[in-house]
Amino acid sequence: QVQPVESGGGLVQAGGSLRLSCATSGRTFRRYARGWFRQAPGKEREFVAAISWTGGSTYHADSVKGRFTISRDNAKNTVYLQMNSLKPEDTAAYYCAATPSNPTGGPYDYWGQGTQVTVSS
Repeated sequence: QVQPVESGGGLVQAGGSLRLSCATSGRTFRRYARGWFRQAPGKEREFVAAISWTGGSTYHADSVKGRFTISRDNAKNTVYLQMNSLKPEDTAAYYCAATPSNPTGGPYDYWGQGTQVTVSS
């Protein structure tokens, strides 16, 4: 089954940075909008950031605006999430997803397995 594959998660101290990557194989998703979501233990999954298929439009949740940046490289079929100034409350499993529809509305049809980000205080 074709699905995105996330990488780049790990353990980092507060104030540190990580860059998540989301690659796909077997299907390019080149004309799909892409999004990043996260889910902390005991909480619902929440939107983090999204990007149009051209990369010309990006959207970020208020909680990460100014700290996280979504980008994509269609030649590499990869989407990135640069995370700076990380906070303990950013700790969560981060999921990459793809949608042929509106990047902020979805629905997102293809999901990765997730990568864990843990921020220590």
